[in-house]
Amino acid sequence: MLKLRLKRNGRKRQPAYRLVIMESSTRRDGRPVDEVGYYNPITKESYFNEEKITKWLNHGVQPTETVFQLLKKSNLIQI
Repeated sequence: MLKLRLKRNGRKRQPAYRLVIMESSTRRDGRPVDEVGYYNPITKESYFNEEKITKWLNHGVQPTETVFQLLKKSNLIQI
């Protein structure tokens, strides 16, 4: 099952995350199927490739809870 989730990168105590599509059984920092954006919680900077995200969501990819909240905050997912 494919998931839309966060992949951590950055230095110690300075996290930055990439928004990636990957198999749910893969480890957190494993090889992604596709990269669709990034999020920096320290500076609150984020970028989401709307075209890719909507394409993958239409193909049945499930976002994690944290990613769902980020997408909802950026108005990519309407409830």
